[in-house]
Amino acid sequence: MGTELVRGQNHPLPRTRLEILISAEVPVLVAAALGDEGGRVPDGDRIVRPGAAAPPGIEVPRAAAAAHRLAVDLGALPEAVQRVTVLLAMPEQPGADQRFGAIAAPRAAVTDTDGTEIARFTLTGLDAESAVLALELYRRQGGWKVRAVGQGYADGLPALLADLGLPRPREVAESLWEAERPGGPEAVVPEARPAGGGPVDYTHPGRQASAADAAVAAGAASGEPPRPVAGDTAGWSMEERLYNQVWGMFEDLARATAAFRSATDFAAARLDRELDEVLADPRARIGGAGDAARQAAQAMHDELVGRAQAAHDRDLAQLMAEAEVVEPALPPAYAQWSSPVWQGHRMPTEPPQAVRLGDLHLPESALLRIPMLVRLPLERGLWVDSGATPSDFADSAERRRLALEVAVALAARLLAVHPVGEFSVQVIDPAGAGAGPLGALTRTGALTGPPATGAAGVAQALEELTRRVDLVRMAISGGATEALPDDFDTARRLLIFNDFPQGFDDRALTRLRFLADEGPAAGVHLLLVADRADAESYGPLLDPLWRSLMRLTPSPDDHFADPWVGHAWTFEPALPPHGGAVVQQVLSAVSAARIKGK
Repeated sequence: MGTELVRGQNHPLPRTRLEILISAEVPVLVAAALGDEGGRVPDGDRIVRPGAAAPPGIEVPRAAAAAHRLAVDLGALPEAVQRVTVLLAMPEQPGADQRFGAIAAPRAAVTDTDGTEIARFTLTGLDAESAVLALELYRRQGGWKVRAVGQGYADGLPALLADLGLPRPREVAESLWEAERPGGPEAVVPEARPAGGGPVDYTHPGRQASAADAAVAAGAASGEPPRPVAGDTAGWSMEERLYNQVWGMFEDLARATAAFRSATDFAAARLDRELDEVLADPRARIGGAGDAARQAAQAMHDELVGRAQAAHDRDLAQLMAEAEVVEPALPPAYAQWSSPVWQGHRMPTEPPQAVRLGDLHLPESALLRIPMLVRLPLERGLWVDSGATPSDFADSAERRRLALEVAVALAARLLAVHPVGEFSVQVIDPAGAGAGPLGALTRTGALTGPPATGAAGVAQALEELTRRVDLVRMAISGGATEALPDDFDTARRLLIFNDFPQGFDDRALTRLRFLADEGPAAGVHLLLVADRADAESYGPLLDPLWRSLMRLTPSPDDHFADPWVGHAWTFEPALPPHGGAVVQQVLSAVSAARIKGK
């Protein structure tokens, strides 16, 4: 599977002979524009369209269709061609809804000649637009790249072609439709199937159809945006469907934000280019002509930004509506601490497939929080950073207390969502500085034993855990897990280190790194509460340890990047309401269930 692109993102092309696949819900016209380095098209002969003689290096389909295949040989293109832009247009049919927002989002894919996919792009976020720049292939430093564009035009093909710098764009647009119609100007374009719904396709590229599609279709039939439904994705259970839906929302927000940022960047670049052109003409620097040109450029910029903002607001409103129905439906492992699901919580009989660490949001959508879910069992250790962050003005003692509270809340959640006896928590607190926040664990007897203190306690705890991991590794590698001692505790274990690296020597550090690397496969998971500055004296020795851990923060911090476009997401930890007793109640229920099960 190729790389999933979002608007503005580019990807290198490994070879010059390619195919471009276009799929849409209704028949659409596909053409290609051959532009110079700036993307400008000097004349109509540079528009490769149905019915016209194809220049060397590119072929387009002969008629409007719901699926298209364009053959491209970039090496055969004239040297003057620096950009190949693929454009789509809705059929011109009186009475039909000629908007891309009225159909499911079209998709474009770039493949090798053998069908191997290189990159793909879903054109989401369209509404009133009837023509759109889908992709562009462009020369860069002796090679070629593909960029996802997705720029739509509500005024149709003439506006799109005018934006490419084409003279007489309306005449060329008419010629495109004339050439495409098999019977000439009087021929009728195949009827477009009516479709409702908003510009956001709720079933994003990663989602599959489910039984909830009927509810979505009902909203579409009424002409309203699709009604969100909790669990509207594929999965064997509701828990799995909700997990997939939450991360689907994350992807949707990432794409919508990337589209908004790309559109505003495009508007700013266009404004700069047009102002440069005005200033380059001495005659336009004085008098009313120059002022008029500058005002027109600014007006177009404001219009483009306004359209981008409207599309983003519309997408955000639908995602907010989805969040409103999804959040109350989340099971305890995924739910906020303020959720009613914790009232009267009972111990489960099966472990969850994921757990909520906190929430994620972006600056453009600060009110929309996406739950941050990670799969279980944890493949990486966790590090709650008690050090200072640029947006945090709390003193050192307060930061350490908040960081330990995050660790305690996560430990309580993990204990509560695993079956009795299948998960345990152990604490190392060398200086005994975490007695306050750790009280919720110690008072309820939720720990495997009292927190280990002092250098001797650190050494003993690490030695015992190292032996445990070694024993399990040998049993697994030898296929003899049944040979483990009868009294061996098979529960997964979360090991909380507070104020790391206090109480550690070189031997303890070696064992800690061993546990970080080998522990997860043997059922031992690390949770460090630490300020990295406290370990500066060890130099680069601990760099592999820090890199192996997932960093969390006790206060909001924008340090998570998504794998698609690298947005800096702000993370907020999952903490109980201030002054609430929900964590204490949950831990008491865990302890009561343990006693009952003995």
